[in-house]
Amino acid sequence: MTAGHRQPRYEGGPLVRPFMLTGGRTRIVHDTVRVESPLVAVPAALHAPLRFESRRIVELCQHPRSLADLSAALRAPLGVLRVIVDDLLTDGHLQVAEQPDVLSIELIERIRDRVRAL
Repeated sequence: MTAGHRQPRYEGGPLVRPFMLTGGRTRIVHDTVRVESPLVAVPAALHAPLRFESRRIVELCQHPRSLADLSAALRAPLGVLRVIVDDLLTDGHLQVAEQPDVLSIELIERIRDRVRAL
């Protein structure tokens, strides 16, 4: 290892590369989901055979959570979460909760704080 190159470290265990979480996919079907869009799990999703991050997203979305909230909670890049959430939406495990047409200052500040936490 060279002096200027460090191995990535992850305090929670081994580092998993983002492309491994999405199977290398970057394209999404539901391109209308915004960073602040509130996502909520459908009741049956808790009993679905989901894996790893998908299971955790469903658990977190028992109450509405934005994509930014999920990204911060899971410490995963927003683009990765967008792909996983897209799969969950496509499979009917998540849905986009109704959202206001205008964002409140509080919501904008909360999104900003969550993104900074990344």
